[in-house]
Amino acid sequence: MISTQTPKHSASAEDYLRYTSERVNAALEKLLPAESDPPGELHKAERYSMFAGGKRLRPALCIGAFEACGGAGDSVLSAACALEMVHTFSLIHDDLPCMDDDDLRRGRPTNHKVFGEAMAVLAGDALLVQAFELVAATGNASCVQTLAQSLGSQGMLGGQVVDILSEGKAVDLATVDYIHRHKTAALIAGSLVMGAQMANAPENVVDGLREFGYKIGLGFQIVDDCLDLEQTTEVLGKDAGSDLENGKATYPSLIGLEASKRRAHELIETAITDLHALPLQGAVQGTVLETVARYIFTRVH
Repeated sequence: MISTQTPKHSASAEDYLRYTSERVNAALEKLLPAESDPPGELHKAERYSMFAGGKRLRPALCIGAFEACGGAGDSVLSAACALEMVHTFSLIHDDLPCMDDDDLRRGRPTNHKVFGEAMAVLAGDALLVQAFELVAATGNASCVQTLAQSLGSQGMLGGQVVDILSEGKAVDLATVDYIHRHKTAALIAGSLVMGAQMANAPENVVDGLREFGYKIGLGFQIVDDCLDLEQTTEVLGKDAGSDLENGKATYPSLIGLEASKRRAHELIETAITDLHALPLQGAVQGTVLETVARYIFTRVH
């Protein structure tokens, strides 16, 4: 049985991520088309990547923000599930031969390795469209706009473009910041904003959570860059060392591992300080968000 009780504010990040994953996975199981529904191959490809694992970080941040802003119940789940759909869409497309050409994702063969490139493209497209359908059905126009802005040329896609154009080139830290802020942090910030918007939070709180999200999102990507160099393929569940092999613009390639870890730590701590200044009203009062933010950094220790 899925627990509907929010873990107490003293719960670990792992406990909270497990709780939100259970809620989101149960909702996704109902919301995604069944493999038996035509076209079955497309739906099978979607489900293959959607249920390949992962901690559901973006939905967790969305739900955490919703609850910290006084929201209660399951109305936030449509937004949370949509966020995981668009995140999975981005992973499917990132792994394609025309992008990063990766063979593994979350410890399994990537979508195009199993279903072929054409079906992988279509599966990603379908998840993106279904995500917007879900958010539109909430009637919350602000959430639809936030999702679009997080993904468009001023968000994830813009970051992906600069990432591709920077491969194998000497770039400065400002360019790396641009890539990370747009490709990764924009959707993490959008996750928090959408949760706050679903709880009808005031604009000052929405803006504060957006900035909190950008800081932890940048920290998250820096940590990922470090892990790519320090961990094995078996631990990461994806091809280790691929950033270096592909000539990716990363923090470690510019300033080294230890300086990168210090920068990630500074970003997380500054974000938490900013979070404490927000007038959050929910039962958890942002404690869960702080716990998850600290968890992002502890992955490198």
